[in-house]
Amino acid sequence: MRSASGRTLRSTVPPAALVAAAILAAITTPAEARRHGHHRAAHHRAVAGGYNPPYAAMVVDVKTGKTLHAVNEDALRHPASITKVMTLYMLFEQLERGRYRLDSPLTISANAASMAPSKLGLRPGSTIEVEDAIKAIVTKSANDVACAIGENIAGSEARFAEMMTSKARSLGMTRTHYANASGLPDADQITTARDLTVLARAIQDRFPHYYKYFQTRSFAFRGRVIGNHNHLLGNVQGVDGIKTGYTRDSGFNLMTAAKSDNRQIVAIVLGGKSGASRDRIMADLVRSSLPRAYAGARQVPGLIETAERGRPAVIADAASKTRTRYASAEDDEIETTNSTDAVPTTTPGMSRKPLQAIPGAAQAYAGAPAQAPFPGGKSSARLPAYDYDAVAARSEAPAKPEKAEITSRGVTPTAWVIQLGAMDDEDKAKSMLAEARGRAGGALGKAAPYTVRVSHGGTTLYRARFSGFAEQGSAQDACSALKKNGFNCFATRS
Repeated sequence: MRSASGRTLRSTVPPAALVAAAILAAITTPAEARRHGHHRAAHHRAVAGGYNPPYAAMVVDVKTGKTLHAVNEDALRHPASITKVMTLYMLFEQLERGRYRLDSPLTISANAASMAPSKLGLRPGSTIEVEDAIKAIVTKSANDVACAIGENIAGSEARFAEMMTSKARSLGMTRTHYANASGLPDADQITTARDLTVLARAIQDRFPHYYKYFQTRSFAFRGRVIGNHNHLLGNVQGVDGIKTGYTRDSGFNLMTAAKSDNRQIVAIVLGGKSGASRDRIMADLVRSSLPRAYAGARQVPGLIETAERGRPAVIADAASKTRTRYASAEDDEIETTNSTDAVPTTTPGMSRKPLQAIPGAAQAYAGAPAQAPFPGGKSSARLPAYDYDAVAARSEAPAKPEKAEITSRGVTPTAWVIQLGAMDDEDKAKSMLAEARGRAGGALGKAAPYTVRVSHGGTTLYRARFSGFAEQGSAQDACSALKKNGFNCFATRS
């Protein structure tokens, strides 16, 4: 056997090195003909034009946290439709909290309906039940449905992307930033192979019941039977999950999980030259890594969500370890149309800038503080910051000493107030309050919006609050109304 450099690999070479050589060969092999005829010409042009997406990969032992394989694991990459794993993480969280049921309707806006393929083709004003939305994401990787999930949860896809980025930080995904819910091309939608292994483990630990949807092979929707893009599912022993992705800039991506003989791994491949070569790489990684994973009792706890910079943790529910089926795909169906070459330049939220064009991206995501500007020069857009008080209220942790100052004139806080969240900019906090009042209606009829500037260890935040509640019950009732309209909040003494 020969390596990519042409040197003969002798029989004394360790098996892991042989696997690595096979992977490298697969990366450089010319892409196979596409299974779907209408995609072949575009794919051929990409290969003929020197198509060479940046490659990265990582395999982690779930029970020990040990890295079993890593190549460019901390280099910035575009996640493409693997983004939708986080979109579903956020939706599962809403199901867990009781805001939605599996039969709850999600409304399709004109914006969601306008998303580029792959999509269900839902019309503006129509609805889709949550369970069907989950299955549409898992099988067809529907961009219109992903956008709708974000809009229904957060009010807008942009705000949902901020929530996704904040959630990534709480999970320890330090170099991930989301710009949309679908993974459609955007220069600011970035991640790393290492961060994606964190997400792959977290979604299983936190939502073992809902995670089972990733084994869906097909589902019937309004007279159509929609098949799963993940062709490794059922074809590679041990594979039990998860999600594929492709854009022109990302290459063919795959997040997968596998379990066999009491061993568990998660694996990421980013930047494959074709769906088939990516699947071969992943299959080789699973077959070589799974036997080397630890077979005993789990040595590390389930991943937790934690506030940034050492603040109190919100522990994920990892009581059950039920597994399901996760997979890789040979041909993502969307994923060839969901590329910078195929997506119309007028599609909202799109950017054709390649990853290497992001100025300062590596520096901005190399452990930079949460309030650092987004890459791409968007100095006015900043990551939402965690509020210690909000986290402490949920985790019952004692509050840290702080400096606080009411910045809104003419407002005297009542005995009980409602807090929506905290932003790193006062105008953003005021905008959140205005939006909440507009959507909550009579529930905030007599409430007075105000902001509180607080300082924690050199970081300044602006809490968005409503005053006007003499008793805890009335504050909690108003907060419940806000939650029904898509806002996170909690009642607290002033």
